[in-house]
Amino acid sequence: MTAVLDKLVRAARPLVSGRVTRAVGVSLDVAGLDVAVGEAVRVQADRGVILAEVVALDGPIARCLPVSDLRGVRRGAEVVATGGPLRVPVGPGLVGRVVDALGTPIDGGPPLRDVTWETSDGTPPPAMTRDRIDTQLSLGIRALDTLVPCGRGQRMGIFAGSGVGKSSLLSMVVRGTDAPICVLALVGERGREVREFVEHDLGPEGLARSVVVVATSDEPALVRLHAAYTATRIAEGFRDQGQDVLLAMDSVTRVAMAQREVGLAAGEPPATRGYPPSVFGLLPRLLERAGTSQAGSITGLYTVLVEGDDMNDPIADAVRSILDGHVVLDRLLATSGHFPCIDVLESVSRANRSLTDAQQRESATILRQLLAARRDAKDLVEIGAYVSGTNPLVDRALAQAGDIDRFLRQDLDDVAVLAESWSSLHALAGGL
Repeated sequence: MTAVLDKLVRAARPLVSGRVTRAVGVSLDVAGLDVAVGEAVRVQADRGVILAEVVALDGPIARCLPVSDLRGVRRGAEVVATGGPLRVPVGPGLVGRVVDALGTPIDGGPPLRDVTWETSDGTPPPAMTRDRIDTQLSLGIRALDTLVPCGRGQRMGIFAGSGVGKSSLLSMVVRGTDAPICVLALVGERGREVREFVEHDLGPEGLARSVVVVATSDEPALVRLHAAYTATRIAEGFRDQGQDVLLAMDSVTRVAMAQREVGLAAGEPPATRGYPPSVFGLLPRLLERAGTSQAGSITGLYTVLVEGDDMNDPIADAVRSILDGHVVLDRLLATSGHFPCIDVLESVSRANRSLTDAQQRESATILRQLLAARRDAKDLVEIGAYVSGTNPLVDRALAQAGDIDRFLRQDLDDVAVLAESWSSLHALAGGL
């Protein structure tokens, strides 16, 4: 009833139009409109009406960014305010569908049903109302489930350079997790890879319980930014219904890059490596929306594309400080055929103690010690300078290197059962 009333009120408002005064780069300046930041407007262009969003106000001028390119927009073109922000679909009718950043189906399927249209903005659950993270969520990957465990409502980052295997790892998680609903945001992906990811990596089984939100690299910055907000709002809708949702975003770095374009177009000064201050304000607002609530939970997995394999670049450093753990992928492991190429020693789960018992932690610690001993002795072993018996821990690590590697490796199509993964780790640690 309230939604119908709001629609009638918006329809009864007088129609006030403004005019385009300038179009520079990816932004439009509009005069003559009384609008708010975040409000959507319709711009008349030679090729039809295009949507734009108000991102900044400078006196009587509203600076807007379109959701498509500016071809066909003329000076003096009519601009009409919509009276509110862009709205996206939320609800169970999205499951099994592939949509764009504004929620429009792009999979050739029927129109959406059983959804409501809401704003993509959301508020993180208040800190004192969040349930504690105390239940492990199986991700279907042995190395993660045992050595970097993830809990329901936890937020984890997957850090790696380009081409190391972040997307493949996400597809394994979506197929293997025991979360009933998965929401995937593919932000800034290559257009060639979207269909391949959906049909091959994700597959019919994964898609049947997933919602995929896509914004390719050629789309405007505002669209790529909205893809992250839309996916998060869809996940929040399922959480509000009491569901335990897995939200996977690939990648949060491209979201930050999109916000950098938006911020610079709005007139913000560039700061660290060209990122304006709004980027570092956006990250906690977006990432804190995942997590537990009194109704359900959103477990967030966010890939971070580190520049030049530098794990301390500004975005990676900021995201790592916000999230509840990080998984580091190693390029050398990837090139040597070790998949998933997880650098266990550099990966940390901040909820580990709340999710595991003493025996599980002891077994994981033993395996970490052996991996560290083998890493430290690697150079001596390769040149033949290590003498057996010098260090008992190194001797054990070398003797069981094959068993350890087989435990950490996993085929792309394999799904590890959580109980079996822990049993294998206990047997491996006990046998050492």
